[in-house]
Amino acid sequence: MAFKAPSPTPKGLWRRTPPAVFPPTLGLLGLALGWRRGMGEFALPPGLADMLLGAVTLFALFALLTYAVKFMRRPAVVLEDLKILPGRAGLATLVLSVYLLAAVFAPLSPEQARPILLAGIVMHLALTGAVIWGFAHGPAEQRRVSPVWHLMFTGWIVAANSALVLGLFNLAIGLFWVSLFAAVGIWTASLQQFSRESVPAPLRPFLAIHLAPVALLGSAAQSLGAQGIAQVFAIGALMLVVLFGLRIRWLLAGGFTPFWGAFTFPLAATANFWLLMGGFWRLPGAVMLVGATVLILPIAFRIFKLWANGQLAVKSNAAIA
Repeated sequence: MAFKAPSPTPKGLWRRTPPAVFPPTLGLLGLALGWRRGMGEFALPPGLADMLLGAVTLFALFALLTYAVKFMRRPAVVLEDLKILPGRAGLATLVLSVYLLAAVFAPLSPEQARPILLAGIVMHLALTGAVIWGFAHGPAEQRRVSPVWHLMFTGWIVAANSALVLGLFNLAIGLFWVSLFAAVGIWTASLQQFSRESVPAPLRPFLAIHLAPVALLGSAAQSLGAQGIAQVFAIGALMLVVLFGLRIRWLLAGGFTPFWGAFTFPLAATANFWLLMGGFWRLPGAVMLVGATVLILPIAFRIFKLWANGQLAVKSNAAIA
């Protein structure tokens, strides 16, 4: 009896764009924004930061285009990508990248940045609805609380910080409180889980995501004039950075995987936050910005190299449109 060969992947451009490309893309956007803020700390020409922002923005727009093509070929592919952890993390960071694009354009053209921010909010609402629908109709494993939940449910704080850059203070305040309540709930549930069971080595890089809401909530608090709250978050961020530094061998025990993209944005967000705080935090922010650059660039390069040679979609089990 003859056996039929497996059906090949349908021909067509970007049918299997992996969502896993977006965590490092988000990290690069955050890093470029950090250098925009930090140029004065290093007495460097502002044009260098603009060049970096321009290059990263073009790449982010290209990555968004590739997933948009995949989505337009078969919109239901989003629900398939959301069934797995790398897909949920990737699509959440896709939306957060839109918010950072609004922050990139805000000083240059607020009139163009506001529609970008609005588009991100609409996408975020739609994606959150799709995630909740998947939780309700999918297996129980999908409903397990993980650091990736921060990207979806606490990710509104990225929109809040972009809204602050655009002067939309009332919107930012509302998003701040929504994000804070979500973050506290996720931190509480994560601590309870962590006390009962260990984290498998391949998933440990995702723990770095817990740092991102600390830095972003602190940034929003500082921009809103709540310096006391911001100081608490700054100390909390420092404690997490030290903890992760002490446990780095444990975090990286699983070896390099596309999940390492989870390290990129939290590092950039922390550098941004400490530089924004100024004063005592000016030097830690400068050191973190340099350290984040040294770490983020090679991680992003390795992940993008996997994307270029077609391995990233396979390794992250991306859906096919």
